[in-house]
Amino acid sequence: MIYSNELFDEAREIIDARRQEAEAQTALRLAAFEKKEPRYKELKQEMIDAVREAVAAVNLDRESAEKLLIKQRDRNLNAQKEIKELLRAHGLPEDYLETKYTCPKCGDTGCVGIELCSCFTELLQKLAFDEANKLSPLRFCTFDDFRLDYYSDEVIEEYGCSPRTRMNDILTLCKEYAADFDTTSQNLYMCGETGLGKTHLSLAIAGEVIKKGYRVLYNSAQNIFNTLQKEYFGKTENRGKYESMVLECDLLIIDDLGAEFSSQFTDAALYNIINTRINMRLPTVISSNLSPRQAEERYTRRISSRIIGDYLCLRFIGGDIRQLKTEE
Repeated sequence: MIYSNELFDEAREIIDARRQEAEAQTALRLAAFEKKEPRYKELKQEMIDAVREAVAAVNLDRESAEKLLIKQRDRNLNAQKEIKELLRAHGLPEDYLETKYTCPKCGDTGCVGIELCSCFTELLQKLAFDEANKLSPLRFCTFDDFRLDYYSDEVIEEYGCSPRTRMNDILTLCKEYAADFDTTSQNLYMCGETGLGKTHLSLAIAGEVIKKGYRVLYNSAQNIFNTLQKEYFGKTENRGKYESMVLECDLLIIDDLGAEFSSQFTDAALYNIINTRINMRLPTVISSNLSPRQAEERYTRRISSRIIGDYLCLRFIGGDIRQLKTEE
């Protein structure tokens, strides 16, 4: 994936701040331990002197150098052993004086050799997805504030259950989906009339899955297609960046499918998204006012057959919750 210079700079600042904080905490522990245990400072100086004398050994003949190196090695090891004993005597772990970097692999430098460390690329991905989701109301919808009392408990003969019963089942399924989520999770197609809670539950899923550390992209169908179209026709920088995020994120959530302006481009883009993610075995959640049959009428058969065949359909029923909320 291609990232902007701004994202690289932001990631570098975060990595640098991690390293500086880790080293600052180490310095504080060292200062506190030296004050508590004066012998530690002496041992540390012995280790420094041992290294200096070992370096000087290069100017000696081979036999003398080997003897001196062994002597200084033993001196260094004994000092390390005594430091560990001092730490234990003070009830501290043996690694207490070591720097605890966020990423032990690169020591919070962002690089391993000449290659970017995985921690740096993961941070870039997170920042990119945060940027893509910044206009989404992810913080405002949770499972806890999804209210079943808005739904009627009168049985609807067509469905053989009441809206409250149906929505309780859907709420339970969505909670379990988010709790057990991984990149092998199934696709969901949430459908039903406007104002029944489809967006609320899809956002709640997004919020929980993001907490688990997965890359989630949430947006309306219209916004997704608009951004893809701008990229395709070269109207934004870093062409292909957003498309890569859409196709490769751990969980894609497309809200309000069917409300977008229909064109050959949107149909082709939708088919590519659905088909590619199915082939890559990456889960997608779609919410729409269109039933599977209406989706079949709206889109090509290639699109509708994949939705019907590869998505678990959750049919929302009841009255317009948004209207009920405004009347309170």
